[in-house]
Amino acid sequence: MKHPVDAHVGKRIRHRRWMVGMTQQQLADRVGIKFQQIQKYETGMNRVSASRLWDVAEALGVAISFFFEGLEGADEAPRAVEGDMMADKEALELVRSYYAIPEAQRRRLFDLARVLSDAA
Repeated sequence: MKHPVDAHVGKRIRHRRWMVGMTQQQLADRVGIKFQQIQKYETGMNRVSASRLWDVAEALGVAISFFFEGLEGADEAPRAVEGDMMADKEALELVRSYYAIPEAQRRRLFDLARVLSDAA
């Protein structure tokens, strides 16, 4: 049975890996494991050890705390924040594409999106 924290950490690994444009195989190669293990981490089926999480964080260019962002406080049972928009693949792809646009054009697109959202 998956523990909610393991599932959350796995989602954050997948999120960051996807945002930097890395495949499961590339991450596995950098960490020194098989890509199937990355799959199990990302689904929360396997728990990531502290030392392995350190290696994953280094490979993905983030602090270890990144993987725990969005968990509720220690007063309650740990679980992911509901409605996490960045867990949606379409939203992640949109953000990645947005930041690939040159800054001047990105600013104009941002202004357009703001106007359209205000009109909705």
